[in-house]
Amino acid sequence: MSTENKKKGFSRRKFLTRSAIGLGVILGSGYLSRNLIRRYLAGAINELEPSYQGNTKSPSLWFEITAANEIILHSPKVEMGQGTFTGLAQIAADELEVDISQIQVVHAASASGNLDGLSTGGSTSISGLWQPLRELAATMREMVKQAAAQQMGVDVAELSVNNGVITAAGKSLTYGAVVKEVSEWVVPKTPPLKPIKDYKFVGKPVPRVDLRDKVLGAPIFGMDATMPDMLFGAVVRPPMIGATYAGADTAAAAKMPGVVKIVSEPDFVGVVATSRMAAENAKQAIQANWTTEKSWQTADIEAMIKVGQGTPYVIQKSGNAQRLLAAGEDIITAEFKSPIGAHAQLEPNGAVAFVEGDKATIMISTQVVKLTRGEVAKRLGIAEENVNIQPTFLGGGFGRRLHTPNAVQAAVLSKAVGKPVKCFFDRQEEFQNDTFRPPTHHVLKAKLDADGMIAAIEHNVSSGDVMFGSPMFPALAEPLLGADVGAWRGGMIQYGAIPNYQTISWRVKLPFATSWWRSLGLLANTFAIESFMDELALKAGKDPVEYRLAQIQDDEAGTRLKSVIRAAAEKAGWRDEVVDGRAMGFAASTDAQTPCAQVVEVSIENEEIKVHKVTCAIDPGLAVNPDQVRAQCEGAIIMGLSATMYEQMIVKDSVLYPTIYGPYRMALMRDAPREIDVVILENTGVPGAVGEPPLGPIGAAIANAVFRLTGRRLREMPLAIA
Repeated sequence: MSTENKKKGFSRRKFLTRSAIGLGVILGSGYLSRNLIRRYLAGAINELEPSYQGNTKSPSLWFEITAANEIILHSPKVEMGQGTFTGLAQIAADELEVDISQIQVVHAASASGNLDGLSTGGSTSISGLWQPLRELAATMREMVKQAAAQQMGVDVAELSVNNGVITAAGKSLTYGAVVKEVSEWVVPKTPPLKPIKDYKFVGKPVPRVDLRDKVLGAPIFGMDATMPDMLFGAVVRPPMIGATYAGADTAAAAKMPGVVKIVSEPDFVGVVATSRMAAENAKQAIQANWTTEKSWQTADIEAMIKVGQGTPYVIQKSGNAQRLLAAGEDIITAEFKSPIGAHAQLEPNGAVAFVEGDKATIMISTQVVKLTRGEVAKRLGIAEENVNIQPTFLGGGFGRRLHTPNAVQAAVLSKAVGKPVKCFFDRQEEFQNDTFRPPTHHVLKAKLDADGMIAAIEHNVSSGDVMFGSPMFPALAEPLLGADVGAWRGGMIQYGAIPNYQTISWRVKLPFATSWWRSLGLLANTFAIESFMDELALKAGKDPVEYRLAQIQDDEAGTRLKSVIRAAAEKAGWRDEVVDGRAMGFAASTDAQTPCAQVVEVSIENEEIKVHKVTCAIDPGLAVNPDQVRAQCEGAIIMGLSATMYEQMIVKDSVLYPTIYGPYRMALMRDAPREIDVVILENTGVPGAVGEPPLGPIGAAIANAVFRLTGRRLREMPLAIA
């Protein structure tokens, strides 16, 4: 199929080509440097937009046309609340020439063959499928038209299509009627795509296609899943970090009411029972043994996550910031910190599994259908094609469901009893065994010139791993990249007009699992950099907004960043002084090539920070559904506000706390801003990332506003003034 040439940013092909050429130049020039290669790759990855990795040549894998003239779109991307299904329906409807009410979107089971080679994550669902899905839908339309022309005895050029009805020479056939007479499809060459200006649904605020089911509480989530004759499982999980399973006494548990079987594996022990309560009660009676290396405390973790500890990797460099910042009384230095953060998604992890001989069916909330299939097949020793993963709606993902060992455990339990087994984490297990957002420590240095502009700046960030260690990321890439790509996301200096700058990532291996968390390192890194930029602007006696604008390059990325900065400031009525006990704070960031700027208005009430309003300007390129873009911005802002002001985990005697809602404080409705004003700019002709970029600026914007109110620079999340 054809590809679109005007693709925003790097395509996969361009990335591979430019990387190969760049590496060739480095190798051939005689000054091979590991750091030089790493910086080159880091820069390329920072601008990379992964293309969709799946079957884009078989429309019949994607579209099912029913006799009732409805279209079922089998989506390889999962719906976890981000509105993907609605955006995909809009894209498909316009090229299929049907009304959006005729399209139903469902999750594609792995057995269908429509399998995403990567995952649902990274804000790439709409942007990654924008071109392939339009081509698939247009091709499917032509397939139906060709079949209709043959059935009607007319030339295909005589046909007209409207809302799934094909008309020619006074005759009409619905798509559904045409399909009934087709025994084998002929796939034509992909036709020219319609001009975007002619689309009826793309770019419009179409209501969500999953709204009715969610309002009525339909059983669509993983926890709702059932199978006939189903039993219930429970797994004994590590009670502390760094614990390794070393066997268990299961005698008492085996005698408890409702217990069907105790399943002992080399790496875990579980129970299968006739009810969830019976399974949980029996689990509590199992005396598991665990080995640990040491007793960990929060202070131990903080000592590890510190710039200067671990291994440094220079991932960005321009000019000679290191030399200019080596010494001198005029060097400005600041430190910032962020804590361990939980995902705290509403639906805990789990699965329903049924293993019959050499075949397995798994119903699960997962962001990684293909990876889950592979892990289950490997553990059971069966072919991947014999494992059918049936994705459900996700009750919150945020990266937590990029890890699904729970599918393997449910499958093992099912195989042991020969019946379907439903096995889920309880809330305390979900908190204790999360794959956490790693804590961070930042040291920033800068030197100003005679005009107060930044002559040199350096960002050092220390963090636990985000991508490294994940089953999604190949281990062989670790030594090449050195620094964890996820940990430094958002950590590069975006102000390209500064003559000297560099970013150094310090990699630290922590004794507990840290991994993907919505936007990865963006929130913490932007909190540090943009708080420091505010500090430098005030030091120079300049307006923080104008100060940023003056130090941004005039290339395409810089022009888009300037546009959102100006739009946010103008829409918010930016002011740099306290009025009636309220102050504004400003911050901006670019993530996945989507620039975003935010202005917050805050006050101090009862010795707590109160955010009254957030103005957000974002340029995601073409907005397929403007309402959904706004909703994603609102959700990201609330999640970022919650993490900035309240959320943190601590470690005591190797146990992570807290492990329930309430003690793990999160933003409540009373903490939310009364107003979130979103301005959408569309400075490219294709859709870009939306789900994660708005998380970037919020933390720094709040902290910068608080400084204007109190004169105190808050340098550690969660922010507190008491």
